[in-house]
Amino acid sequence: MPIKPGPVDGSVRDDLAGAVALFHSLSDPTRLAIARHLTHGEARVVDLTRALGLPQSTVSSHLACLRDCQLITGRPEGRQVFYALARPELLDLFAAAETLLAATGNAVALCPHYGTCADTEEEGA
Repeated sequence: MPIKPGPVDGSVRDDLAGAVALFHSLSDPTRLAIARHLTHGEARVVDLTRALGLPQSTVSSHLACLRDCQLITGRPEGRQVFYALARPELLDLFAAAETLLAATGNAVALCPHYGTCADTEEEGA
């Protein structure tokens, strides 16, 4: 999606709204961890709770968010639901993110607004 030069007015915001929502849906560490786990294949809630060390209620609420965003699907089988990525393009997105992170080194992690130091400062505030 080309980015228009100049100030960010209402029309530019409208053009970017979908991308903003996509990146926001993946900006939560738990949702990102779930999505990345699902790159390896289907998983049940119990599989995700064990792999991520999180409570079932936390995993379930984040799965619901990802499902509402149509990033994952659930396949019922008996009393269980097997979750999977809904879009194979997510694999490309994660691969591109890894490439970009490797190319920028620690620049993103050190960002004063969004990096790991910003998270530490927020917790201490």
